[in-house]
Formats: sequence, structure tokens, C-alpha cells
Amino acid sequence: MIISRSPLRITLGGGGTDLPSYYQVHEGFVLSAAIDKYVYVSVMRPFINGIILKYSEIEHVETVEEINHKIIREVLLLEKLKTPQLEISTLADIPAGTGLGSSGSFTTALIKAVYSHRKRLISPVELAELACYVEIDKLRKPVGKQDQYIAAHGGITEFTFQADGSVISNPLALSIETLFCLEENLLLFFTGFTRSAGDILQDQKDKTLNSDVKMLENLHFTKKLGIESKKALLAGDLNKFGELMNVHWQHKKERMSGMSNTNIDKWYSDAMRNGAVGGKLVGAGGGGFLMFYAEDKKALRAVMKKNGLDEVRFKFDFEGTRNVYS
Repeated sequence: MIISRSPLRITLGGGGTDLPSYYQVHEGFVLSAAIDKYVYVSVMRPFINGIILKYSEIEHVETVEEINHKIIREVLLLEKLKTPQLEISTLADIPAGTGLGSSGSFTTALIKAVYSHRKRLISPVELAELACYVEIDKLRKPVGKQDQYIAAHGGITEFTFQADGSVISNPLALSIETLFCLEENLLLFFTGFTRSAGDILQDQKDKTLNSDVKMLENLHFTKKLGIESKKALLAGDLNKFGELMNVHWQHKKERMSGMSNTNIDKWYSDAMRNGAVGGKLVGAGGGGFLMFYAEDKKALRAVMKKNGLDEVRFKFDFEGTRNVYS
């Protein structure tokens, strides 16, 4: 049996500029961090013929083409299995639809596990690119490349998405003090809303491809904020980083009406009055997790608890996608 895991992620700056509809013309920049919440995929050879899949549903089919799970089907089609005899199971620390990049994490973990099961090596760059190929090129999902790349690489990493599709990745050289303070003062709270990012990202993609001036200006500014966030972190100016998060969120809400709602706006306002320097919804928007950089964590936790929001505590992950059992 092979068990692979991929970390989930939080976006620290530039989110949304990693979609092909944007970076193929304007070049994208995203600052991302992997966290110690994971998607796990196990692959083994069962004692019966066929393909057995265990996720939120259970499938038992004879051929790859019969598989309902789109990502699993496309990954196995790439392997061109002639006499498939596989059992694939998946588990996650946090459910899908919460803005932490679970689809990209699942795809990278699946590819890593399948490759390892077949005694094949794959580098982080190859892993990320193959996961992007499956999700973006084969399945035509309106997603970017951030999730697959940060899952494969881990750490706190800056990514430049170039017009030709290539990606330049560099780990951020933070001081130990900055790293520990950032990890300690970033807090995640679950809004209770899950959503598919597809509708929001499809709207962004369509408007970008149609050269919508408002959308392009928003994404240009978001990229600039991402670069400024990187500078603030490298300088150890975490208050500035928190303030930039707030600016980012205010502009992110302008992308479309479903980005936030009355409850999220109230919780955000309460947080800003009770210890938060800045924050935002992680992911495409519409639900998932609120993330804040806080000076007064006690006050922030108290007001979020009063509002009924559960906190998920985390640390950064510096290993990326890897096998935990083989």
C-alpha cells in the first residue's frame, strides 16, 4: 500500500492572478503558504479484479473509462492501464469547498500515490504541472495553478506565472522570528459555508477574457498588493502585511456580488474591532475560512467564538506532497 499526502494552503497575496485567462497576457504573481492540514490518498492492489474507489461515494468498475470521479478517471487514463486492478481511497483533514485548495491537493496526492505504486519517481515541478494539466487542460476547470504548485512544493513560496505557461517558484527567505510570528498571529475561522469555487472563478475568467476593464484593474491591483505583501514579510513588517490583507479583501469583494454576504461582513467588522489588523476570505470567496492577522488574539478569538465560528489552528508545512507510507 502507498499512502501519499498533500498539504492544503492559504493565500498570502496575489490570489486570482494565477488563472490562465490572466497570466497568459499579464503575468501572474501569488504568494502562498502550505499548512499542516492534509488530503490523503492511498493506492493498493486488491485481491479482486477491477477498480475500487472510496471517497464520498464508492465505485467498483471494470475499466478506467467507467469511473465517475473525473479527476481519478483522467489521472488513470494517463497511465493507460490495460488490466487495471487498483483500490484508491481518500481522506481529508478539512472538507472540500472551504477555500484551502483541496482539489489541487487531492490531484497532486493522487498522482504521487499512483506513480509510487508503479515504482516511478516524479519531481515537485513535474507533479504540479501534471496536476494542472489534468484539472485545467483535460477537465477544463476554471482554476489557476497556485493550488497544485504550493501543494507539490510546500513552504511559504512565491510563484510567478509567465505568459508561456511556465512557473517560477522561490521559497520566501523569511527570518525565523518573522516566520514564527506569522504562524502564531495568523488565525483561521470556519464560516460554516462551503461552496464550489467554479461559479466565482468562471465569472472572473469570462470577464478577464472579455477584457473587462474593472476586472482587469482589480487583478492588476491584486498582483501589486501581492508583491507589496512579499516586501512586508521580507522586511519583518507584519503589521503592514496585515493592513495589506485588509486592502486586498476590500478590493476582492468588488470582483462579484457573491464574494461575501451579510454574515461574513458582520464577522469581519467584529474582528477588525477586536484585535485583527486585517483579514480576508481564503480562496475564491463566498464561504470557507476567514483568515486574520491579529495583534490581540485573545480578543479576536473571543468575538469569533461569540459569533459561533470555530477556529482551526495550524502550522506551516515545509514538505509538500510526499509519501507517508509505502
